[in-house]
Amino acid sequence: MKKTVALLVLALGLALGPSAVATAGDEITVSGKVACAHCTLKKADAKSCQDVLVSKDAQGTTTEYYITKNDVSEKFGHACSGEKPATVTGAVTEKDGKKWITPSKMEKQG
Repeated sequence: MKKTVALLVLALGLALGPSAVATAGDEITVSGKVACAHCTLKKADAKSCQDVLVSKDAQGTTTEYYITKNDVSEKFGHACSGEKPATVTGAVTEKDGKKWITPSKMEKQG
């Protein structure tokens, strides 16, 4: 049983690529625009204000990282209306089909 699970994890890792198999606690740095899921992005499932980092890669693919509220994000400030260009460093997890980033560093850009 353990061998089967290990093989499935390995196959999934190979299929999704190296970035998908990052271990918990690994931090990444992502640049984009911080916007409110409720007020600016008008997400249907956003019942209250929630900051989201919207990032586009070189191929034009958009990825949304919901920002976990902590001291770092509080110091950065909420982007209720409009967008704030930013670079965020933090650990990424996935919950309920969404990517969440717990910031250890947030910097305003431009």
